[in-house]
Amino acid sequence: MRKEKMKGKPLESQFALCIENSECEDLEKRKIYQILPDAEAVQEGYLRVVDESRQDYLYPAAYFIPVELPRKAQEALAATT
Repeated sequence: MRKEKMKGKPLESQFALCIENSECEDLEKRKIYQILPDAEAVQEGYLRVVDESRQDYLYPAAYFIPVELPRKAQEALAATT
């Protein structure tokens, strides 16, 4: 149930744990994903996630739990451009 891809890359990022992946082949449960800021998506109940394809797409926010990670972990998990 993947939605549109984002064209530009925001400067900030967050991380979230995937707890559901129904109809989403590019997500794995119990895996931490990078979340990119997207205020419009959040208002509609979605998060912009860098998935297994290494691209960012909108997924239901209910599929994730936000997590706080140490800086080194964030750097290690951040998607490369």
